[in-house]
Amino acid sequence: MSAIVFRRRQSRIGIRNQAARDAIEDLTYELIPIGSLSSQVEHLPSNARVSVTASPAQTLDATLDICAELLDLGHRPIPHLAARMVDDTAHTAAIAARCRRLGLSEIFCIAGDAEVPGAHADAMSFLREFLDIAAGDVTAVGVGSYPDGHAFIPAAALHDALMEKQDLFLQAGVAGHTATQMCFSADTIRQWLEAERTEGFAMPVHLGVPGVVDRTRLLRMGMRLGVGASLRYLKKNRNGMIKLFASTGYNPSSLIDPLAADFERLGITGIHSFTFNQVEATRRWQQSVLA
Repeated sequence: MSAIVFRRRQSRIGIRNQAARDAIEDLTYELIPIGSLSSQVEHLPSNARVSVTASPAQTLDATLDICAELLDLGHRPIPHLAARMVDDTAHTAAIAARCRRLGLSEIFCIAGDAEVPGAHADAMSFLREFLDIAAGDVTAVGVGSYPDGHAFIPAAALHDALMEKQDLFLQAGVAGHTATQMCFSADTIRQWLEAERTEGFAMPVHLGVPGVVDRTRLLRMGMRLGVGASLRYLKKNRNGMIKLFASTGYNPSSLIDPLAADFERLGITGIHSFTFNQVEATRRWQQSVLA
């Protein structure tokens, strides 16, 4: 049993907002291909949506290997395909072929953290090639978005990239969505998404939320995975720290509750849980909310 404890406060999500409840019921568990993974897979609910990240220290084949194992266990894996880790068109074709053999109809595409890119410097470049090769096989694609901004990319460029991907998905006939990168401020997320909707962004949004993760691990892994802006927000806002963290663990309801009433209005259709491989505790939170 995990030692992580999360604050057990009453949640009205299930009573007041069916859209938020539905999103929690079929939340996406994000897993990282590191040593702690195998011990946590057994805690996934049956037929779980599982997003498997791509590590620059490994290969995209390693991500797809984990997806194959999850398929054998009866889950619905979604591989992260990091564009900067793709060598050339032949590599893209090999990835598409393996997705076809495994029967993977959904992917999540990011630019990735590889310092020296292969044939693609960004997600859009890879997606154009991949969707042309995988036409008819991959029917759903997720991409990232940044309510809290990006350390190296201006806000206008982030918006333009989302709109370009939206147009590409329409042309390719695939169902697109975006999952928000980690942001701890409900107000920031709401204002960002309201502005994007006003500018014509129409894709469904999956709200990216940390799972039930102990504070030390969240801060350490968050800095490693490039969410420093949100973590700086926490450090500057002591009241936010008190609200967001229990004695040892983060409670996802702290971010979901303030946004629950806006799910339908803003087109939030899913929850993307950054579990940092602490699946057991996040699963207990999910069961508690749905109960």
